[in-house]
Amino acid sequence: MLGYWNRPEQTAATLVDGWVHTGDGGYLDADGFLYIVDRIKDMIVSGGENVFSAEVENALMQHEAVGECAVIGVPDDKWGERVHAIVVPKAGRSVSADEIVSHCKGLIAGYKCPRSVDVRAEALPKSGAGKILKVDLRQPFWADKSRNVN
Repeated sequence: MLGYWNRPEQTAATLVDGWVHTGDGGYLDADGFLYIVDRIKDMIVSGGENVFSAEVENALMQHEAVGECAVIGVPDDKWGERVHAIVVPKAGRSVSADEIVSHCKGLIAGYKCPRSVDVRAEALPKSGAGKILKVDLRQPFWADKSRNVN
């Protein structure tokens, strides 16, 4: 990759010392296999603990009533950020915030479970490629903050 067309700042942030920094977070296991866990920009740091949004989203999608979801970090006075889930139920189904949290507690560690949940009727915003636009979902929560943890 030579860079982004007419985007020198983005190119400089991505190409560092001959390496392409993708923004993906992952780990190598004992056998040397690489596992991509999540996008670093989507990682939530809550009370000093790293929470990968993809892990929480995978737990949410196991609920029979969840049609689509997104997990973001939102400001929290005590923890810096808290895990916040935005859920759209499948057509003809309903789900409550309490059900969502209870469901997650059976699948993932307590500190990773959403502390707040929005249940929405409308589809989540997506890019032309069909990816959920988390930046749009985060914006209302961080708009009036002088410091953006995320």
